[in-house]
Amino acid sequence: MIWEIALTVIGAVAGLELAEGAGILSTLFSLLIIIPGLSLTVRRLHDIGKSGWWVLITLIPLVGAIILLVFTVKDSEPSSNEYGMNPKTAVS
Repeated sequence: MIWEIALTVIGAVAGLELAEGAGILSTLFSLLIIIPGLSLTVRRLHDIGKSGWWVLITLIPLVGAIILLVFTVKDSEPSSNEYGMNPKTAVS
C-alpha cells in the first residue's frame, strides 16, 4: 500500500499517468505482486486444510473478502493434512 502511494506520487511528478489517479508505476507494481500474493494466500489456505480454490470466494462482494480474511488469520491444523506438513512442526 505504501509502495503504491509512493509510486503514484513519483509517477505523477514525472508525468507518467495512464488516467486521472492511475499511474503507470503503481499499476506495474500491482501487476508484479499479484502472482506472489495469490500464491501466499493459497499456501495459507493449504495450511488450514482448505483448497486453494477458496481464493475465488473474494468474487462475492464484501462477504467473500471477510470470509477469506477469517480463513487467513485462522491457526494452522495441528497435524499434517492432504497438502503437507504443518509448517510450525516442520521446523525442529
